[in-house]
Amino acid sequence: MTTAPTSAARLRSGPRGTVVDERDVPGLGVLTTTVLDPDADLDTVHTWVTQPHTGFWGLGALTRTELRDTYAFVDGLPHHHAFLLRRDGLPVALLQTYEPEHDPVGEVYDVEAGDVGLHVLLGARGRPTPRFSTLLFGAVLDALFEPPAVQRVVIEPDARNDRAVARAVRQGFVLGPVVDLSTKRAQLAFLTRARWSSAPR
Repeated sequence: MTTAPTSAARLRSGPRGTVVDERDVPGLGVLTTTVLDPDADLDTVHTWVTQPHTGFWGLGALTRTELRDTYAFVDGLPHHHAFLLRRDGLPVALLQTYEPEHDPVGEVYDVEAGDVGLHVLLGARGRPTPRFSTLLFGAVLDALFEPPAVQRVVIEPDARNDRAVARAVRQGFVLGPVVDLSTKRAQLAFLTRARWSSAPR
């Protein structure tokens, strides 16, 4: 079961805690996506961003108050949104979506109509599951492409994050240029609706 976005919007959004998508993913379980609550979800997010393997997100040095204020700021933006993804009720990932033309990344590549930017931070897994990351990212991409206005997903992981770049390629992303952003040197990668629709599941 999915909750369709209203109008021709590219991005789902809503008040804090709102369920914007829920789907039963074979082999993984029920994935529920809710709008991040910077207060109620602070403990979860703070635990994740301070882990060594999430260092590329650059949030580990923030205090709890600074982290809360960061996501409260995101919550107030019309073109950037943050979500908590739960697997059978267990928080497993932090998602951020955005319209690239309203983000610094839009200054370093030619934004096309229908582009959506995505950040995903894996925080937990729950029970051991073969192909966990592939199934989870696949479900996220299925949800992102549901709005007809979305034609391409754009990601910009840190160019040094070999695991994230390799994961993107496995999911069908095509690598673009390496670009300099204010916070990192990033590897751009793109996944079109047509390429995702034809990808083997």
